[in-house]
Amino acid sequence: MRNVTLTRLYEHPITKKYLSRSGLAHAIATAYHALRLSKKYNVNPDLATKAAFLHDIGHYTWYNGEGKWDFDLYKENDIHAIKGAERAHKLLIRLGEHPSDAKQIALAILLHTDSYLPDGHLHLTPLQQVVALADEADEEPNGNHHYREVSIEFAQKKLAQLDDLVEKEMKSQQLKRTV
Repeated sequence: MRNVTLTRLYEHPITKKYLSRSGLAHAIATAYHALRLSKKYNVNPDLATKAAFLHDIGHYTWYNGEGKWDFDLYKENDIHAIKGAERAHKLLIRLGEHPSDAKQIALAILLHTDSYLPDGHLHLTPLQQVVALADEADEEPNGNHHYREVSIEFAQKKLAQLDDLVEKEMKSQQLKRTV
């Protein structure tokens, strides 16, 4: 059974505050991509959807003096994955997530992008790959995916549906293991 659902995560004020910076529509879409990819890569769908939903929770607002998003400033200075991993871990622990699951989710958030890392290649776990691929699946040029908007009601509905899908997938995986 899941300790923390996506709906419960979204209801927390910290999540609402910080996901509004990076785009709630993007967070939800990325979580749906993660569910699909979790099947392909044989990854725990609960961990994948949570990490994908929270992957941009560390975003800072990089605006120029005219109040417009400065994509170049963001690309040059952003470390949102580092901040997001820490913020998500703390949030998940507070909500009662199992510590080892919270750590796996935080590490997937930390490694969902290599934009802040020096050149080189990392060996990612399947969960980390799923979150990175889910993020890429929803990206738009110049960070436009962060500007799509959804209503709170729509977000709550989609997250409840996703929670149901995750539960069904987890039961299906458990059934396959027992047969």
